[in-house]
Amino acid sequence: MAFNFTQLSIPEVVLIEPTRHHDARGFFSETFRASAFDSHVGATFVQDNFVRSGPQVVRGLHYQLSPRPQGKLIQVLRGHILDIAVDLRRSSATFGQWVGQEISDTNGEILWIPPGFGHGYAVLSDGADVMYKVTEEYDATLDRGIRWNDPDLAVTWPSSDAVLSEKDRALPLLSETADLFA
Repeated sequence: MAFNFTQLSIPEVVLIEPTRHHDARGFFSETFRASAFDSHVGATFVQDNFVRSGPQVVRGLHYQLSPRPQGKLIQVLRGHILDIAVDLRRSSATFGQWVGQEISDTNGEILWIPPGFGHGYAVLSDGADVMYKVTEEYDATLDRGIRWNDPDLAVTWPSSDAVLSEKDRALPLLSETADLFA
């Protein structure tokens, strides 16, 4: 198989390690195969997004509400990030808990974050290019977020001196958020 799938401490979040075939020219790696991903994450992807970020940028924590919640398949094309998933499913035993994973162009790892989770990341390198597939198209009317440094979540970010958008600075705390997942 071209991929190794590993459940993280929140088991619905999955680390995917593609096999890389190296030679004198560089390497070749599959980054997606529908049959392999369907049997392990059961998702159909409908949109790809590309994001370029500078050093110390934090994006998130973002999510999209029902009826079109997004699952995300995150991959770093250039650079190094700390990727964060926060469980926002009120009925889950891991509600309000988070898991983080460093992914980079060097390790080639991919992260699956299912619907019902908030997502964000911090750039750990001089910049990063991130590509991600989503299971639902973006809908601005369903777009939501939780403040990245919410003390109740206690995410261990690499720096408290993050570069943020105005939108992300103004996001509510988890305790102030009614729009979550059942």
